[in-house]
Amino acid sequence: MFRRRTQQAVDDSPVPTNDPKPQGKGRPTPKRRDAEGRRRQPVTAPANRKEAYRQQRERQAAERARVREGMMRGEERYLPPRDKGPVRRFARDWVDSRRLPSQYFLPFSLVILLVTWVPFPPDVRGLVYSAVILIGWPVMMAGVLLTSIYVGWRVKKLAAEKHPDENVRGVGFYAAMRALQIRRLRFPPPLVLPGGAPVPPKK
Repeated sequence: MFRRRTQQAVDDSPVPTNDPKPQGKGRPTPKRRDAEGRRRQPVTAPANRKEAYRQQRERQAAERARVREGMMRGEERYLPPRDKGPVRRFARDWVDSRRLPSQYFLPFSLVILLVTWVPFPPDVRGLVYSAVILIGWPVMMAGVLLTSIYVGWRVKKLAAEKHPDENVRGVGFYAAMRALQIRRLRFPPPLVLPGGAPVPPKK
């Protein structure tokens, strides 16, 4: 009455293979969010307000150091607004590539001040003071004035020719003021040597 079905034997033995390479990685592929989570480093929250202030000061000090290093390298994005732009860069390079009489104004003024403090003998004092105060000082002032006028006029003229689409207003005064400064005290620091050669990188 009931038909008996023939049960077939199921062979559970592994199928032999001739491929010596293992199939797959042998482990499940991690999810993206799990992999990113392992890459993230834990952020240590400050334990108290004092620790938070300390961390903030460290971050601010590191940022100031980074900005200063960029300014010392002359990187445009770190410069103050008065020094930015190709026109101001041209003015700085023009002044820095030349030895101008006006850059010796401050050292010469210091020499005059020191001379006035030296206790010369009475018979020499009048002669020295006359040579320095009545001759040296007026000559230096005239040289500084003429140099400043020339530098301002020349830089503004060349900047307008070299950068016709840029605003050259104030660049002459900017160049004249830079020419009055001692070379080592100029900021941003000079990127060219007297003569026009680039400043070698510091080791």
